[in-house]
Amino acid sequence: MSVPDRLGGRYELRDVLGKGGMGEVRDGWDIRLGRPVAVKILRPELADNADLRRRFEAEASLAATLNHPRVVAIYDCGEEQGVPYIVMERLSGRTIGDEIAAGCLPDRRVRKILVDVVEALQAAHEAGILHRDIKPGNVLVADRDSVKVTDFGIAKTTDTDLTLTGHVLGTAAYLSPERLSGQPASVADDLYAAGVVGYECLSGQKPFAEKNPIELVRAIADGQTVPLAEACPGVDPALVAVIEAAMAREPDRRFFTARDMLDALQTRWVAPVVVPPSCPAPTSTVPIPITDYERPSSDTQVLDSQMPLFVPGRADFIGRFKTSVADHSRFAVLAGLIAALVIVVVVASVALGGHNRGPSPTTTTPASVAAKTTLGSIQPALSQALNNLSKAVQP
Repeated sequence: MSVPDRLGGRYELRDVLGKGGMGEVRDGWDIRLGRPVAVKILRPELADNADLRRRFEAEASLAATLNHPRVVAIYDCGEEQGVPYIVMERLSGRTIGDEIAAGCLPDRRVRKILVDVVEALQAAHEAGILHRDIKPGNVLVADRDSVKVTDFGIAKTTDTDLTLTGHVLGTAAYLSPERLSGQPASVADDLYAAGVVGYECLSGQKPFAEKNPIELVRAIADGQTVPLAEACPGVDPALVAVIEAAMAREPDRRFFTARDMLDALQTRWVAPVVVPPSCPAPTSTVPIPITDYERPSSDTQVLDSQMPLFVPGRADFIGRFKTSVADHSRFAVLAGLIAALVIVVVVASVALGGHNRGPSPTTTTPASVAAKTTLGSIQPALSQALNNLSKAVQP
């Protein structure tokens, strides 16, 4: 069965833009509205498969409900000579997979790609739709900076399962360990796949690249992959933290919602740490926005230990300690000056006391003259002691 060159009496088919397991995407032209379109056509030999037809039709209906700038728009759908088709927004035809094939992508580009993808996933999840097949080939380049998610062919809603009983649908290298074990798809699975896409964009290779399917499944289940910091030295550590958190082997260590992952991508986020019981819990921190998705400055510190960045009360303790040291220093000086002042006063008292008892029989100097002479000699020392004492008590 061949596909005619015009579908629905208005969509002219041109070159092939891409092929997939279910069909192909053709460059097209809407002669009624005079605009370019992309037309996805189910392979004619699969048109009699009721399940595949149902999935193909579901892609059109599900994607059409997502009116979002990060999701490829659906214009129309129909059937021509028994072959179903979907008319979509026409983009450049390039995918993120094409960019990766040309080499590793810079940090800023990867961050922007992930932000766009996660925004699309957030819109889908809020509409009750799981994509279930996020991969570089399903992320289309919209313009110089932005991308759009396409191919909701195996998507499912929260109340409808489009899979065959006992079958796992999706691209194995981007499936989470629990998906491969047969567990139902979840929000965390889409975010896991987004993390794998980010890993591949940065490193230029899949985190699990085993060719043998059994070995691939075993590697994903074990979660053993080369850390991004080793695969891509010098990469933005905050971006690495987000990607590795999304790809965590344990689901409870991943992001719970697309909104959570989006917030992490747009801030200088670091993965949560497990604080030892002997350490106080770290206080919450306010995210620091990254303007225009620029990578953090070189002096940005990323937590790489199990100790919290800030222990409540530590700053107050250090401040009190410094104040205490200063107070003790002033106290020591003050005590010394007071002691010196006491000595001077005692000496003066003794001198005055001796003259108040009267002159000795052999002395001809009057007592009042002797007293004045004694006070005059100690007055400078007494004044100096009082001045030092005044300075010592000042903060």
